[in-house]
Amino acid sequence: MINGKRIAVVMPAYNAEKTLEVTVGELPDLVDIRILVDDHSSDNTVDLARRLGLLVFQHDRNYGYGRNQQTCYREALAAGADVVIMLHPDYQYTPLLATAMASLVAYDVYDVVLGSRIIGGTALRGGMPVYKYIANRLLTAFENVFLRVKLSEYHTGYRAFSRNVLTDLPLLENSDDFVFDNQMLAQCVHFGFQIGEVSCPTKYFEEASSINFRRSVEYGFGVLATTLQFALQKAGLMHFPRFSDKGRKLEPGDSAYYVPRTGIARPA
Repeated sequence: MINGKRIAVVMPAYNAEKTLEVTVGELPDLVDIRILVDDHSSDNTVDLARRLGLLVFQHDRNYGYGRNQQTCYREALAAGADVVIMLHPDYQYTPLLATAMASLVAYDVYDVVLGSRIIGGTALRGGMPVYKYIANRLLTAFENVFLRVKLSEYHTGYRAFSRNVLTDLPLLENSDDFVFDNQMLAQCVHFGFQIGEVSCPTKYFEEASSINFRRSVEYGFGVLATTLQFALQKAGLMHFPRFSDKGRKLEPGDSAYYVPRTGIARPA
């Protein structure tokens, strides 16, 4: 707990057995709620997560990274979290930064805090493939122009959010795939939430999850499409449910709403 606010870490997982224990082992003691949502892994991620004392939720099939995050946030809100940190359980990002990121949100400095791999120039030293680094920089420059903000990157998988961000954004209008991350940040900008960044070292290694080249290209085109939709919405030329305050939002604790859609197996 920080500043009287309950802190949750949520981990969207898929075949994370090899790196989950070391990730959880470095989570700060101040984390009140630790949730893992498993997107139908084929390894022993779920059993290990339960042995580690995590609150575990399972999808009955692989729905995708975006849908996994929706479940993560819904369950964190239902558990009473005031600040929610999304951390990949593949140990690519250091869990030790959770304290700093949560503090910036808990003390109302920012609504959203990103763990940036670009600030500090450590991305390539940490093993980020050169083509991904170049694509990251080009896509970020494109987005900064059209979203009219200045972030060092939009593509990190390490993020902290206030409760209001997660309840106010129409997250159910976003993709079930990897571009969910980018769509969510575009929504944060559109709805006026303040975004901050902290420098985050990164580690690329064999066990760390990473999408392949084809999926990376698909993600890149999804980012371009999201950015153009944002610009068209701002210009009043088109309207998208993703950027509407009437878009579909998370309903924390309403299990009847999402169990039939996502096939969650809730813990006993």
